[in-house]
Amino acid sequence: MPLDYIRLQNMVFYGYHGVLPAEREIGQRFAIDLTMYKELRQAGKSDELQHTANYAEVYHCIKRIVEEEKFALLEALAEALADVVLERFPVQRVAVSIRKPSAPVVGIFDYVEVHIERERV
Repeated sequence: MPLDYIRLQNMVFYGYHGVLPAEREIGQRFAIDLTMYKELRQAGKSDELQHTANYAEVYHCIKRIVEEEKFALLEALAEALADVVLERFPVQRVAVSIRKPSAPVVGIFDYVEVHIERERV
């Protein structure tokens, strides 16, 4: 596993994900951290974008999925995000954390979070 990584930390989007119908109609904020593991030595030595993962393009892909698609489960959203990054970008492994601050749970908490890690096979 490479030790190098590129992280997009605390991206915030408005999406329509949740089990309850109201969550899918009204929507809410989601905060996402995405870490892409890749050997970055060549990029560091060449100073060329072609030798790394273009994080602006990654951000655009994540934004589109979170804002335009609907999932009942955070787990399914996380899986979709990991899949698109592994399919479209030259990374070996990806970690995705999704925080849902307004989860419909009676109680006091900061957020509900799902975290997954997937590797290229």
